[in-house]
Amino acid sequence: MASKIAAQLYTVRAACQTPEDFADTVKRVAEMGYESVQLSGHGKEISDEHIKASCDTAGIKICATHVPFDMMRDDLEGTVALHRLYDCKYAGIGGAPKDAQESAETWSAFAKEASEVAKAMAAEGLVFVYHNHSHELQKYEDGRTALQIMFEDGDPEYFMFEPDVYWLQHGGASPVTWLKKMGKRAPVIHFKDMTMRGREQLYAEIGEGNLDWEGIVAACEEIGAEYYIVEQDTCQRDPFESLKISYDNMRAMGIE
Repeated sequence: MASKIAAQLYTVRAACQTPEDFADTVKRVAEMGYESVQLSGHGKEISDEHIKASCDTAGIKICATHVPFDMMRDDLEGTVALHRLYDCKYAGIGGAPKDAQESAETWSAFAKEASEVAKAMAAEGLVFVYHNHSHELQKYEDGRTALQIMFEDGDPEYFMFEPDVYWLQHGGASPVTWLKKMGKRAPVIHFKDMTMRGREQLYAEIGEGNLDWEGIVAACEEIGAEYYIVEQDTCQRDPFESLKISYDNMRAMGIE
């Protein structure tokens, strides 16, 4: 059975800026035990073919991407071709366009537009997933948060989520509650931990901070999430060391 544990390469983005570095990085990630990665933050001059070949050589599967929403919307053919090259079905976006974030009305319009894009992608075998930050927990004039609006106004058959447990907690929400609420609409999950330094919130390796991992992992298992993707935006040590600590701690939690 394939491992659920994956690495978001944004964590080690500084080591993914040249073709040579990218190939070395995915090899190092594989040596830690990871079997899958999500693509994000790599150098623009690295060809898609080199990315796939490097991952294949390292024995790494590309489980998900982050691509711009306008690419999905305006270049469906290119989006599909890219993900077929990568042999990857989960196409993620890292947030809504800025003009969608002005009001409940604009968030709702985005949810409906994205649903149509997601439906077209689904016809080609891809799954659209939306990655949240904490600003989607802001409440708007209709009393709903942006995350609620997308969840309720997006098409439940096509508008899927890539919930980030750190950002849910950061925004004052319960990661466990949201995971259970999203259910099958959350096939991939971003794992990152939160710790404190004085009054400052910091990203932390999985299991090294204060999030309720017992509850989070149980919820992920309950909803049948396929991938638990480790992402640490900034690290207090070498990012590769952080990825390894997170991997080892997740395995110690019983995650396969």
